[in-house]
Amino acid sequence: MTTLNKLSVVFILSIIGFFTSCSNEDEASLPTNNYTNVENLLNEVDFQGYAIVTKNGNDLVRHGFGLANESTELPQDDNLAYRIGSVSKTLTAAAIVQLKRDGLISSFNQTLNEFDTEFPNGSQITIAQLLSHQSGIPDYQFVVEDAYEQGETLDEIDIYEVIKEMISENGLNFIPDSNKQYSNSNFLIAALLIQELSQMSYHEYIQQNIFLLLGMADTYKGNNSIDINTHAQGYLNGTSNSTYPMAIPFGVGDFSSTPNDMETWTNAVRINWFTEAEKAEIFAQDVPSGFTDFGLGWFTTQELNTTLYWHGGDINGYWSMIGFIPEHNATIILLSNQQDDTGLQRNTIIQQLLTNEFN
Repeated sequence: MTTLNKLSVVFILSIIGFFTSCSNEDEASLPTNNYTNVENLLNEVDFQGYAIVTKNGNDLVRHGFGLANESTELPQDDNLAYRIGSVSKTLTAAAIVQLKRDGLISSFNQTLNEFDTEFPNGSQITIAQLLSHQSGIPDYQFVVEDAYEQGETLDEIDIYEVIKEMISENGLNFIPDSNKQYSNSNFLIAALLIQELSQMSYHEYIQQNIFLLLGMADTYKGNNSIDINTHAQGYLNGTSNSTYPMAIPFGVGDFSSTPNDMETWTNAVRINWFTEAEKAEIFAQDVPSGFTDFGLGWFTTQELNTTLYWHGGDINGYWSMIGFIPEHNATIILLSNQQDDTGLQRNTIIQQLLTNEFN
């Protein structure tokens, strides 16, 4: 695979809606005083949510910040659910790996026309290019959100047809494998592939092959409106904002989870969920210091001698980030119920942790 368009760790990711997109236009970060510890950092950037950061088996922080519900004064809790947005993509990518283990796909280099002969330019696009955002397939999000605002109700099959129509009318954004551009379309297609080949629903396949095996009983497909008895309330600028049509982010960002479950998932990936051979295919390799690159469902950020494997996500009222640092046996879980359209808070936290705590 090519390694074009790598991103400086200063920029990392700019987040819009339920997806994560790459940007190099905003180098700003939140002001911080001299770094002392993780808790000081999270307080200084006014993080609201639940944070777990570990290093060499020790907790650097493991508690909530702010309130899970300002009306009821419910505290943040590691067993409360938060919408995780595009962190869901790590689960979709893992399910594709499971398809390969099951023999339902033979290679990540299989092309889309093998599964849908009518997919536009399908002979040029591989599964690996879907999962690493190298397909050139345009993003459907804003088109489908506009349709919803006009009263249309679309399911994942309808959205798939929208994606095909977008390509037929306007072509791909670039020749596959010649560039990298974050697109949610890639993962909706991957989720539909999981359904087609497994003959199970996407969510049931992940339930059977990940959640049940790891005891992740509190991770599940989100509903359009949250249950305030089980979820932290999401906010935008102090106003409740946690309603979203969850058919739109199918396979892309539609899971809710707890800090405990996300720690279980991240630790599994860090330790032994993937074989060494699988890791060599999944995680971007040879990333220069100060840059971030796409892998198959995960980002790799390199800062000096420290490698961070991670993913972030946003959806109405929430932002999230999970990651791990092998050199320090470190796990990072950040689930926030305060929407941050710029991604600035997450970027600042990652930058400060890599610069000060893990280097």
